[in-house]
Amino acid sequence: MTEFFTTILDRAIAGEQLSEADALALAEYEDLPALMRVAAALRDAGHGGLISYSRKVFIPLTQLCRDVCHYCTFAHPPRRGEKVFLTRDEVLDIARAGVKAGCHEALFTLGDKPELRYRAARDELAALGHETTLSYLAEMAGLVLKETGLLPHLNPGLLTRDDLAALRKVSVSQGIMLESASERLSLRGGPHYGSPDKEPSRRLATIEAAGEAAVPFTTGILIGIGETRRERIEALLALRELHQRYGHIQEIIIQNFRAKPGTKMADAPDAEEAEHLWTIAVARLIFGPKMNIQAPPNLMPDALENMIAAGINDWGGVSPVTPDHVNPEAPWPTLDLLSERTARTGRPLVERLAIYPEYALEPEKWLDPKPRVSRAATSGRRAPVSNLRRLGRGPSSHCSRQTWSKPSSTASPPASRWPRVMSWSCFRRATRRSS
Repeated sequence: MTEFFTTILDRAIAGEQLSEADALALAEYEDLPALMRVAAALRDAGHGGLISYSRKVFIPLTQLCRDVCHYCTFAHPPRRGEKVFLTRDEVLDIARAGVKAGCHEALFTLGDKPELRYRAARDELAALGHETTLSYLAEMAGLVLKETGLLPHLNPGLLTRDDLAALRKVSVSQGIMLESASERLSLRGGPHYGSPDKEPSRRLATIEAAGEAAVPFTTGILIGIGETRRERIEALLALRELHQRYGHIQEIIIQNFRAKPGTKMADAPDAEEAEHLWTIAVARLIFGPKMNIQAPPNLMPDALENMIAAGINDWGGVSPVTPDHVNPEAPWPTLDLLSERTARTGRPLVERLAIYPEYALEPEKWLDPKPRVSRAATSGRRAPVSNLRRLGRGPSSHCSRQTWSKPSSTASPPASRWPRVMSWSCFRRATRRSS
């Protein structure tokens, strides 16, 4: 059996894509250190020595939702005296505070189609001049894009091809967590019972439609909610198949469950660190060197260095302005602390956009003309990504899409070999060329 698993790891480290059978076999593999070593080597081959993040503001447009996930505190029923939706001024106030703090991403998160369940949502939408939450979202994302230059990333739930196309006009990326491919989690007694939008087939249909619409897309899985290791692998394989078909998945999030007071799963155990690391490493083996594998730094803050060792190359969005409204009990690490903890692994922390460089460098394929020529693409303010000159490690602007060889474990890659780092000026040049 040891020789069998060694062969699988050898195939992965040689750059071969794991077959479905090999990937599923990893469900029985218990040598976590060996798994992490291979995953880290693959990550370094695809991303060099960089760990990235996006500086964002979190805009919770509405916290009403037609679903009732048994672990969620973000969504809640209407409350007497409280508005259902943020107003236009409230949205712009959050966005402008983000601009002042140096953010470049506006993350819109909201419940799934609350107007289908709550009259309060329908009435307030009508007062705002809209019939649907998605219509109001499109207006607000367009407003933020036009007035502030922040790049919208949208997480509105299940979407049709027409929905995706409409939102593509006012955003640079969209996303939905698959969470799990296990249908049994939607049965009575499961965490997704009573939540029709969490049915895996429906979420996979949205992710497929995003590929057909050429939307740069974020997705991932939630671990520790009752799924098995095999079911995690099945979810990752389903996502890999869609990405191979369309090439649109720009990042895979491996998110760990945390129990929250007041929910039906309040007494459920949190996902264990070893299980989180195992899943990160397996995701890296399944998707290979180039995929962006992400883990939220605020949900397992004592394991940041270990998550890097397991194969991530990205921390996701981190806000110096707004809390994580989905996990309000888990504050973001300060950017100084995140940089310090990342540097302990011998890697610098660099900033990226809500759209990854490989997608921004093909705007004619991945971006609607409106975001391409918006103030976000043509403003003169300096932006992200890797202020390498400040770090004393290389140029601050690099538009290359090359693939880099693995750096040594103790030294940063030379300046001529930085992987896929995009500055604001590169983004402006790329988008201008195609507009």
